[in-house]
Amino acid sequence: MTINELQLKSVEYRRKILQYIYHAKAGHTGGSLSIIDILNVLYNRILKVSPENWPSKTRDIYIQSKGHCVEALYVVLADKGFFPEDDLLSLCQYQSPYIGHPTKKIKGMEQNTGGLGHGLSICCGSALAAKKDDSSVKVFTVLGDGEMAEGSNWEAFMFAAHYKLDNLCAVLDYNKLQITAANADVMGLEPLDKKLEAFGWAVKHIDGHDVEALTNAFESLPFEKDKPSFIIAHTVKGKGVSYMENVLKWHHGVPNAEQFEIAMNELV
Repeated sequence: MTINELQLKSVEYRRKILQYIYHAKAGHTGGSLSIIDILNVLYNRILKVSPENWPSKTRDIYIQSKGHCVEALYVVLADKGFFPEDDLLSLCQYQSPYIGHPTKKIKGMEQNTGGLGHGLSICCGSALAAKKDDSSVKVFTVLGDGEMAEGSNWEAFMFAAHYKLDNLCAVLDYNKLQITAANADVMGLEPLDKKLEAFGWAVKHIDGHDVEALTNAFESLPFEKDKPSFIIAHTVKGKGVSYMENVLKWHHGVPNAEQFEIAMNELV
């Protein structure tokens, strides 16, 4: 896809995220809207993964550590043909496999996630295995900024640097809000770039809603030979919907009929 096509696709994805959350009356709205540009670029420009090569061990790997924002991933996987989009009408319904966190029951999902702090550790194992197999497989994950308080992530940071996993890229959805408050009030992360660099990672700051900047960053991987890469993607929770942007309650809020109509009118 061209940059313009990616920009239009992000609008389409945002509309679909809201449509399915509104229909289900459940979902993590704000974070799904903040990560969607990242997923858009990954699946439409970067990842060597498709329904056709899904059984192959040579496909790239994406694991969404920020599992509670699964609605964004569902919309992208449906768009890429991993399953019929109409399946998402059963989102969060009784006995539906389309639940509120990633599950391997769904084609296109690498791992069950949602226990925060687990995704990066799994990625480290996958990246190390690819290295040992002399494989060209690249491994990606998206982390939540509230999730960065989990100690298991920092163990994984040390592991990845020690084993020189330059086939691994972690992206932080840095919208600076978590479920109860601003990150700075719950567990401050700064200076995050210096901490990660001290742990042996190559770090870049990116506007997480600029699809061209994201594309350029992903296409320049690894940032440094023998170092895992970390993208601090500065995002806005609820991006694209005026009354949701940077508003804490939309962590998992569901719009009512009037709010849904306003959102659909804004996302054009």
